[in-house]
Amino acid sequence: MRIVSLVPHATELLYALGLGDEVVAVTHECDYPTEAQAKPQVTRDRLPPGLSAAEIDRAVRERTEAGDAIYELDEELLRELEPDLIVTQALCPVCAVSYDEVAEVARRIATCPKVIALDPKTLGETMGDIRTLAQATGRRDAGLDLVARQRSRIDRVKIAVRGADRPRVAAIEWFDPVFIGGHWTPQLIDLAGGIDVLGLPGEHSAQVMWEDVIAARPEVVVCMPCGYDAPRAHLESELYAHELRRLSARDVVAVDAAATFSRPGPRLVDGLELLAHVLHPDLVGPPAYPPIPVAL
Repeated sequence: MRIVSLVPHATELLYALGLGDEVVAVTHECDYPTEAQAKPQVTRDRLPPGLSAAEIDRAVRERTEAGDAIYELDEELLRELEPDLIVTQALCPVCAVSYDEVAEVARRIATCPKVIALDPKTLGETMGDIRTLAQATGRRDAGLDLVARQRSRIDRVKIAVRGADRPRVAAIEWFDPVFIGGHWTPQLIDLAGGIDVLGLPGEHSAQVMWEDVIAARPEVVVCMPCGYDAPRAHLESELYAHELRRLSARDVVAVDAAATFSRPGPRLVDGLELLAHVLHPDLVGPPAYPPIPVAL
């Protein structure tokens, strides 16, 4: 099977199912696993580099309101690759090429590829996506095995934090304007032994004011600007240190959001283990993606 992945978390999932050799192209943002970086890239970013958080937000809003795409799809290369399956998403217009554009292009490809959209809003739905993709690619057993391993790791965290005090947590997904984490993030905080004071499970990430975050009285603030790694998240946190100080939280950390929170792929469980360590370091050992403390 010849597979094109148009969203990073789908690429991660395809490789986790043992389908790396069948992936013939990915996006310009597919950086995990490392082998994926050697694949042909069928997208590019239309936003200029070097923008601030506020400038990125403004550019994205202007483009989406005007009906303009954030990413450009290389239709000619996609046709040449003659895929049998294209995996994309429709949940977030900021995260990938639009589903409608992909479906339209697919109809013009000689191989008439099947298009699958993975759009999970909860942790449970990410498990369902594993089964969906495994079924579509003939990897049912690999899918069942991956789900079992994911659930085993989740259970270990739940058992480790059972009965522990539950600190109040705010997950900051963007700084200017302020967005708090939604979708699966509140679930991960709950499973990690915390209380999300702003986000709602399964709901979209929401724009709030700094005053709203202050009023929520978080004890722990997790800085997870969407799509950024830990060093970039730490840098962004330092730029907004004044606002973060106003929260009077006991702990503020920056994390690798791109690896563990922004993408609803297999590494969300790494994000769960990271959160559990941040909230309960005496109960859960160091995670694979260490947080960076933010000095305020």
